[in-house]
Amino acid sequence: MNVLNFADLVAPPPIPVTGRSGARASVPVARPPAPKPDSDSAPPFLELRGLAKSYSSGGGPRRSVLKDIHLKIAEGEFVAIVGFSGSGKTTLISLMAGLTTPDEGAVLLNGRPVTGPGPERGVVFQSYSLMPWMNVRQNVALAVDRVFRDRPVAERRARVEKYVDMVGLTPAMEKRPAELSGGMRQRVAVARALSANPDILLLDEPLSALDALTRARLQDEIVQIWGREKKTAVLITNDVDEALLMADRIVPLNPGPGATFGPEFRVNLSRPRDRTQLNHLPEFKLLRKQVTQYLMQVGSEQARGASGKVVVLPTVAPRSRGSRWKRVKALERPEPTPIQPDRYVEFSKVSKVYPTRKGPVRVVEEFDLKIRRSEFVSIIGHSGCGKSTVLSMMAGLNGISEGVIILDGKEISGAGPDRGLVFQAPSLIPWLTAFENVALGVDRVFPHVSRDERRDIVMHYLSRVGLSESAQQRAAELSNGMKQRVGIARAFALSPKLLLLDEPFGMLDSLTRWDLQDVLMDVWSRTELTAIVVTHDVDEAILLGDRVVMMTNGPRARVGKVLDVKLPRPRTRKMLLEHPDYYSLRGELLNFLADHEHG
Repeated sequence: MNVLNFADLVAPPPIPVTGRSGARASVPVARPPAPKPDSDSAPPFLELRGLAKSYSSGGGPRRSVLKDIHLKIAEGEFVAIVGFSGSGKTTLISLMAGLTTPDEGAVLLNGRPVTGPGPERGVVFQSYSLMPWMNVRQNVALAVDRVFRDRPVAERRARVEKYVDMVGLTPAMEKRPAELSGGMRQRVAVARALSANPDILLLDEPLSALDALTRARLQDEIVQIWGREKKTAVLITNDVDEALLMADRIVPLNPGPGATFGPEFRVNLSRPRDRTQLNHLPEFKLLRKQVTQYLMQVGSEQARGASGKVVVLPTVAPRSRGSRWKRVKALERPEPTPIQPDRYVEFSKVSKVYPTRKGPVRVVEEFDLKIRRSEFVSIIGHSGCGKSTVLSMMAGLNGISEGVIILDGKEISGAGPDRGLVFQAPSLIPWLTAFENVALGVDRVFPHVSRDERRDIVMHYLSRVGLSESAQQRAAELSNGMKQRVGIARAFALSPKLLLLDEPFGMLDSLTRWDLQDVLMDVWSRTELTAIVVTHDVDEAILLGDRVVMMTNGPRARVGKVLDVKLPRPRTRKMLLEHPDYYSLRGELLNFLADHEHG
């Protein structure tokens, strides 16, 4: 297998395509690099030798998921396998764990074939898989009592307490999973896997469902434990920065059918690795660029859904309360030019107060912001800082405790079709088709135009997001990425004055997220809508926004700093990676988040 080192990256060879960020300051563990797995001095600790796996569904033909998988991992090495949705990454980790058997090839651990699950392999999946009726102590004890059943009760109890304490959950020892946050539940899963004293830790996207700050903290904890316990670790992830922060080696898994490994990238970055300091290292920038560009190149080879012919948008405008509309040019909205174009949207001393048993809590306090017409603004901050609260008040879904919000000269007093919404979960009606889900809003906003014109509005935006050939598929039959495309099409089809996006791609893998960011920017540039996006992704905030609004931590969150993103449009991820100002902008956001990690 090819291994790309920094010397190779200076003048990288052609990449053979065979198929398809956070705040914590540092990872306080120093550890020498693991020995190279192709060293002749010792056999590999874990070896995947010619693996292939296929599945059949409903008695139909077998579908190849993995083929020709070869990998050698040295003892004590930390390897990150970067895989995307549908690439077979969970099948791969299940083969390593012995939870399924290969059709061809073998998994060897210390030279011995893996034929089933065993305590020498600790597995942590994306879902926590905790027993809901058991507390933290009991969930961890499940593994300890099984593996160390012959040891005295006191020794087993001490072992449980050791690993619960290692992940910082001693105060929550007697709490059940329902009483824990998502990050705390994942800590329990990590403690349970480690408590069995495995030789190797297998991590299947264990942090992808968590917010950025919790994810950063657990990244640090896992690396600390890896260094302290001298474990071998394999991490499945879709996050390039996570792989660069944690791993000794990055191995891309190209999507299937018949997924195979791409060329490896060796991460020769000294430990401990500091997120903000990495941002300034030429080696980090170069390696990050190479990995990202490889994945983008692989992604461009994949079928992303046939967009088909784009349906022409009818020359009609939406109906508004108390107004009669006439036909206008396509994409031209009839709302009057605002008297103050720099204040098309205005938040004036906006606060949100929630009552609690201990008295009122100010989640957001005196949030002030002015947005120009056709401007794209990103709002970023740690979880719980009030980003989504601000957006929901703008949408009219959450009442304003103090202050006022103005849109195009009118005060916001409730929800309305003049604001298009795209949430993290697209909230489609599962038994309706993609077409019908978009048509629900179009029929309400354009009741005054003909049925054929309403159909053309729906199909125009479905074709814009690459779903013209999937228009008649039910929402329940669509992938998460396709559902989010429907959500984007639905929001734009209403021809709103303002587009509101609340972490719209947070639940998607990196490749799908990059693709949909491109779709969003393309449709936005054609409509010139005013838009606000809430995100925890530093790179997404820079890619999309004309300005990035950084919020301080809650309670009493407010605008902490505003960053102008003076990068040319149209923007692409490739352009960002090559622009001389990109890493300085990125560094400014990372520094702000690091400074506000603890409030």
